[in-house]
Amino acid sequence: MLNVYEQVSRNKRRSTLIVFFFIVFVLGVGWLLSQALDAGVGGLIIALLFAGLSTLGSYFAGDKIVLAMNRAKEADKKNFPTLVGVVENLALGAQIPTPKVYVIPDPAINAFATGRDPKHASVAVTQGALDQLNRTELEGVLAHELSHITNFDTRLFTIVALLIGMISILADFFLRSFYWRDRDDNKEGGGLLTLIGFLLAIFAPLAAQLIQLAISRQREFLADASAAKLTRQPEGLIGALEKIGQSQPLRFAKNANAHFYIANPFSPKGALKGMAKLFNTHPPLEERIAALKKMS
Repeated sequence: MLNVYEQVSRNKRRSTLIVFFFIVFVLGVGWLLSQALDAGVGGLIIALLFAGLSTLGSYFAGDKIVLAMNRAKEADKKNFPTLVGVVENLALGAQIPTPKVYVIPDPAINAFATGRDPKHASVAVTQGALDQLNRTELEGVLAHELSHITNFDTRLFTIVALLIGMISILADFFLRSFYWRDRDDNKEGGGLLTLIGFLLAIFAPLAAQLIQLAISRQREFLADASAAKLTRQPEGLIGALEKIGQSQPLRFAKNANAHFYIANPFSPKGALKGMAKLFNTHPPLEERIAALKKMS
């Protein structure tokens, strides 16, 4: 049975390995598409720079956008003394600045963290979490979200989004350029490269999305283990996840930010089967609870 520290180390290794293969995948797709296109390298570079600049814009303003999309309102210590107090204590234990605290007016049980680094971080919890979780369970949920901050998951997701943006722009650029280029291409092997290029342009964005979801699911396991390490009470997060599994979907959630939440806001239990599991933003709650129980 793995202890908390071994679980954290194992999850970090798995996440690093996934990101490494993702970068190799992006570079490989880019090289193959450029070979199949055999033109427009300058335009391709401009397209990638545009994708990078767009993502950087989201990197610096994304937290405000996510909070606004979910109708989160900043919480003060006068009206939410328990919530703010728990966040302050956990931040002290995690040795990070206290993040801004928000409440989402929704009866579902859920929470998320956002911000590009610990100095620019925010945590948000639903009113349903405040109403239905006891203090130990609330600490488990908030420790999970602070772990996303201390583990720099938001920064990781930004890097992954940049890579996915590059894949999408590469695919789109290839298809558009091929349509306009000279059709009298007699280069040896061009037919095979063109076929490979078409297949990559169609399927690479889907593969990139699947890798993104795999990274998101792996970081949830890491945040669970890190939360148990921070609070030294896995039972609190276990109890919270059990209640989340019986909770209703979130009203204000959007597909674009579903991966931020502690559980899938559309299907909290996340009990999908077969191929459908590949498209889930979170691991099934029963798997997360089982992993936490091994650390109890």
